[in-house]
Amino acid sequence: MTEGIYTLANDVVYDQLVALLNSIEANAGKEIPVCVIPYDSRLDKVRAEVAARKNVTLFDDTASIAYWEDFATQAWKTHPRAEKVWQERGMSQAYRLARHRKLCAFDGPFDKFIYFDADTLAIGALDEVYQKLDEYDWVTNDFQYKSDVKYIFEASEEERLKLGSPEEVTSHIFCSGWFASKKGMFNPVKLANLLEKLKAGEANTISLQCIDQPLLNYMVLRSDISYYNFAYHGIDEATGSHWSSKFETVDNVLYDRGRRITYLHYMSVPSSKFTQLCAGEDVDIPYRDVFLHYRYLKLPEERPQLKAPSLFVRLQRSASRFIKQKVANIQHRWRKLTNRLT
Repeated sequence: MTEGIYTLANDVVYDQLVALLNSIEANAGKEIPVCVIPYDSRLDKVRAEVAARKNVTLFDDTASIAYWEDFATQAWKTHPRAEKVWQERGMSQAYRLARHRKLCAFDGPFDKFIYFDADTLAIGALDEVYQKLDEYDWVTNDFQYKSDVKYIFEASEEERLKLGSPEEVTSHIFCSGWFASKKGMFNPVKLANLLEKLKAGEANTISLQCIDQPLLNYMVLRSDISYYNFAYHGIDEATGSHWSSKFETVDNVLYDRGRRITYLHYMSVPSSKFTQLCAGEDVDIPYRDVFLHYRYLKLPEERPQLKAPSLFVRLQRSASRFIKQKVANIQHRWRKLTNRLT
């Protein structure tokens, strides 16, 4: 049975992708295969990086990409408020669909896999995760369940009871930036059943505060997939993963209360900050030296000497942010006016 890792990337997150791939080699094993799912067509740097690594491939099954984008489109069309809310936020259809391309992992070459968002670093061994997939069909390792449930299921408690008991719903909440599962977990029959449930009214329970995460959580919960979360079921031994946690750093490895963490997730830190950092700017990023270590692990001589951006660059960025905000405000007011008139 083949085991491997998937991630989702394009040239925008190139520096983060390199850091992730290097961290996998350093901490999870040099021979573990990795498949990069394309976020979009901006792939010049990604293709070159993949070609330079014997254990890394680029997912090229266009039929699978189209299939999962079609499923995501059908699923979100069942939501009575989704299109209007996303239009008000100025979120394009292409952006929303691209985030769901991670679902291609269920069609890829690995029988058992772990999915890493590109804004993560592999810090610990993964053997125990793959072993859990012998007992369960879905494995996670995060404390998302301790956050507000509205980020996943934005519904009243009465509506959530239709999805499962409070304990069942809470215990199954996870961050879609890191999870482990198996090939073929969602077949056409299962997906058709999920769409019927969504059309019957369950779509209204799914939160619109995120993109792919609420839908993926719903899919797992309502498919009765056997589920294990190291941070829920084995909490005494569990370690954190979010950048806001206070970890101890020893030789570019992070420890939580003396235990080596599995992965570090830079969720919500803009990719532009990493790009600026790797261009030599003194950008404040959590565990910055750890990230730079893995980013330049193979080319330490190229690691930049950091300095503050010039006054001209700072003024240019401030003006750009000001203009973007003004344009966004105008677009928001225009959409609200249009919605009232239609």
